[in-house]
Amino acid sequence: MNTYRKVAEFKTVSDFRTYLQQENIRIGLADVVPGDGTSALARPIDVLGRTLSNRWAILPMEGWDCEDDGRPSELTARRWLRFASSGAKLLYGTEAAAVCHEGRSNPQQLLCADHTSDALKEICAQMRQTHRDRFGAQEELCIGLQLTHSGRYSHPNDRFRLESKTAYAHPLLDRKFGSSPANVLSDAEVLDLIPRFVHAAEIAQKAGFDFVDVKMAHGYLLHEFLTAHDRPGPFGGSFENRTRLYREIVEGIRKACPGLGISSRVSLFDILPFLKGEDGVGHPMAWPAGTPYPYAFGGSGDGMTMDPELKETTQLLELMRTFGVEFICATIGSPYYNVHMQRPAYFPVSDGYAMPEHPLYNVSRHLEAVRTVKRRCPWLKVVGSGYTCLQEYLPAAAEWAVAHGETDWVGIGRMVLSYPDLPADVLAGRPLDRCRICRTFGDCTNAPRNGMVSGCYPLDHFYKARPEFEALRACKKAAR
Repeated sequence: MNTYRKVAEFKTVSDFRTYLQQENIRIGLADVVPGDGTSALARPIDVLGRTLSNRWAILPMEGWDCEDDGRPSELTARRWLRFASSGAKLLYGTEAAAVCHEGRSNPQQLLCADHTSDALKEICAQMRQTHRDRFGAQEELCIGLQLTHSGRYSHPNDRFRLESKTAYAHPLLDRKFGSSPANVLSDAEVLDLIPRFVHAAEIAQKAGFDFVDVKMAHGYLLHEFLTAHDRPGPFGGSFENRTRLYREIVEGIRKACPGLGISSRVSLFDILPFLKGEDGVGHPMAWPAGTPYPYAFGGSGDGMTMDPELKETTQLLELMRTFGVEFICATIGSPYYNVHMQRPAYFPVSDGYAMPEHPLYNVSRHLEAVRTVKRRCPWLKVVGSGYTCLQEYLPAAAEWAVAHGETDWVGIGRMVLSYPDLPADVLAGRPLDRCRICRTFGDCTNAPRNGMVSGCYPLDHFYKARPEFEALRACKKAAR
């Protein structure tokens, strides 16, 4: 099993840069991040007809802590208000909100529905007020809500019972997740999803959100349709058919919600699903040698690498452009079947596998995919992700990427759970609080995998004081 030098071992940017070069990992690092307002991260940027005053974004996450009926709970509100006080001006998607009960990834996932609309409106207003209270009345947030259907990974009634809804029978994932024969949605069921997404967007607009993120990432339903090559009928086969569901959803939103911004979190490329080997390390599932692997959108066909030109991904982004989409949130892979790539970390989650590749190599894959998209679609603004694993050197990498036009925003996810003030501290030139830097322990994932609410149990004292803290330690010990 591989062991890699931890980021905290390096004392200077120069030392860390030298190590990356020795490992042949391409991640640019700025020597300093000015705290006087002259940094690239402090540059204004225009989006959706307004000007945001910096380049930090907060990524959407699933909190696993809403009420049974899908309303945001006090825990949800606490997390969102910490997002609003972070200093980031773009709250990209805020949280993954299911558009229907059967599409929830877990029974505590947020729902965007009529009965949750008042609570969403209240919390949206609270976020704006929280931001003004800290940063001034003239400061503006841009807030989105991510709309999703979990598809193959739906657990709407019991977090330990999978109730898949799939785009097609997948020869590997059906076996990996025990969903064979696959519960493939009929064309009629697919058509029924379109008004659900549209109505959810109407609710989001009335609640005060500036845009919706129509999620096309991580193997969830709309992303899975992008590789529905084997599906017969109007939603499979050709690129036109594989994007039909997305097109009809966005067309419906455009008609029903004039003035509402539309974006998408997109998995720019994918690879083969991985399994935990006898050595504890992740290994790709077997696929016939010499046979192209067609189920990795944006992949090169070998099942392990990115198409260097991202041809179909670029085709998708150009399609989005015709609907007025001016910015996306970029990601890669899936936390369900190749977590080492999608969420690079030094520690595997409790039911996961040890890293088969250097975590920082997979950070560089995120950055390279965004560089490629920026080169092929210069009109597109992009929120980059995958930065948390850089820890102390996240700001240096963020400054470099924005300064060199390699991304437009730097998005943080796991990091904001432990250290919500990081964007504000960096912009003000304050030293980082090393006691709050995410070390990728994975407990924000370990907890929900074991039936508990998600949070940063190692570093957030609020979660350390909850009863789940000891229960989670016991679960991890038993897993070891």
